Amino acid sequence: MSLITPDFGLLFWMTVVFLIVLFVLWKWGFPAIIKMVNGRKDYIDESLRKAHEANERLANIQKEGESILQEARERQALILKEAAETRDAIVEKAQEKARGESARLLNEAKAEIESEKQNAIRDIRAQVAELSVLIAEKILRQNLDSEQKQMDMIERLLDDVAIGKDNKN
Repeated sequence: MSLITPDFGLLFWMTVVFLIVLFVLWKWGFPAIIKMVNGRKDYIDESLRKAHEANERLANIQKEGESILQEARERQALILKEAAETRDAIVEKAQEKARGESARLLNEAKAEIESEKQNAIRDIRAQVAELSVLIAEKILRQNLDSEQKQMDMIERLLDDVAIGKDNKN
């Protein structure tokens, strides 16, 4: 016997055992292995399909989120615009009211100044008239201290009145 060439009997029995093991594996082993591999393949395919669906849902959610965010920004801009318009209207109304109030106060002040001016003019006129009467009285007392001067003055006044009537006619 040689180490390199096997004996015919050994080769025969090894072939028989190999064919029996192959038959058993073919009959019961390979179908179970193939079934497990196919099950694992189906599980992986299902997981990939679910992952793809989840990615699609996530993309849709992101799109919806972006559209909601855009809508919120637009609403915020609209609200800010309306608030600015309202603020401007309130400021304009307050300015208009202030202008009206200042015009009214100015008119009242002018009227009060005019009234005070008229009162002052009346007071001055009254004082001037009083002073004029006092001065005239003193002048007349000095000029008319004698009876002869009084008679001369009466004659002059009568002559002035007579001349004034003649000029009017």
